[in-house]
Amino acid sequence: MLRYIAYRSLVAIFLVWTVVTLVFLLLHLIPGDPAELLLSQGSVAADPQAVAALREKMGLNAPLWQQYLDHLSGVLSGDLGASFRDGAPVMGQIVQRLPRTLEVIAAAALIASAFGVPLGTWAAIRTGGWADSFVSFLSSVALSTPVFVVGSIAILIFAQHLQWLPAGGFVPFSEDPAQHLKLLLLPACTVALSLWAVITRMTRASVLEVLERDHVRTARAKGLTRTAILRRHVVRNALIPVLTILGLEMGTLIGGTVLVEFVFNWPGLSGYLVAAVDARDYPEVVGIVMTISVLFVFLNLVVDVVNAWLDPRISLVSK
Repeated sequence: MLRYIAYRSLVAIFLVWTVVTLVFLLLHLIPGDPAELLLSQGSVAADPQAVAALREKMGLNAPLWQQYLDHLSGVLSGDLGASFRDGAPVMGQIVQRLPRTLEVIAAAALIASAFGVPLGTWAAIRTGGWADSFVSFLSSVALSTPVFVVGSIAILIFAQHLQWLPAGGFVPFSEDPAQHLKLLLLPACTVALSLWAVITRMTRASVLEVLERDHVRTARAKGLTRTAILRRHVVRNALIPVLTILGLEMGTLIGGTVLVEFVFNWPGLSGYLVAAVDARDYPEVVGIVMTISVLFVFLNLVVDVVNAWLDPRISLVSK
């Protein structure tokens, strides 16, 4: 197991280095001068002196290999540069906003898993019946409904009509824990809906596949109850593909909660990325993209380790 973890960690480090290198190369392969693009306003050409000064500030006058080494050393030291808009350190903004986005995603994952795994298992053991059809119908509706529609309906029902929860905003947990959790609930449930549909469908398919395995048939032949079979022999094996898809979905959601953060006025990382792209803030965009990529790699590493713990045969494959 330790050998497998070490191997997967080395692969993750290599992937992070590859991402950092690709981001650097892609930025230099884009046609045009980045400094000129940042300073130009529509059809109005940028001032050559301002372009030259910005190129010097960005280090674009140095040889390509020197720029790459500076870029790599900055990433390793946690220095992602300063924003062109206000001069604030990019890493500071990311550290401030990233936990807010991760909080929404983590809460959504807990909600989706808490409902998705039991409902998917329930549909699988009653395949072909009304329960299976009902769960499949609900998951289809959840997958086909856009997230901004879900968010708008949630605000209309729970904030305006029932007045159970606030419509949006943000309050730090340290200032008012109860209000913070109230503000978190609607965005988390909005994100959780489509994630719940994915987990439910994957759980159903995985449980159906495990139920057809020989060791489950043997357990039935020994006279074990259905509950015991599910608990001891089915659920644990069925969770492996569910955890894999959950890790992939969570990695995607890190940069994909833009509409949710916009609808609920939640100051997270995704909204920060949109603002940085709109302002053509080169250091901010690069820093956010690399952060999202590194987190995606890290989440997949965690999923691989958990899967190996659930099924030790996985760790034997890498030997």
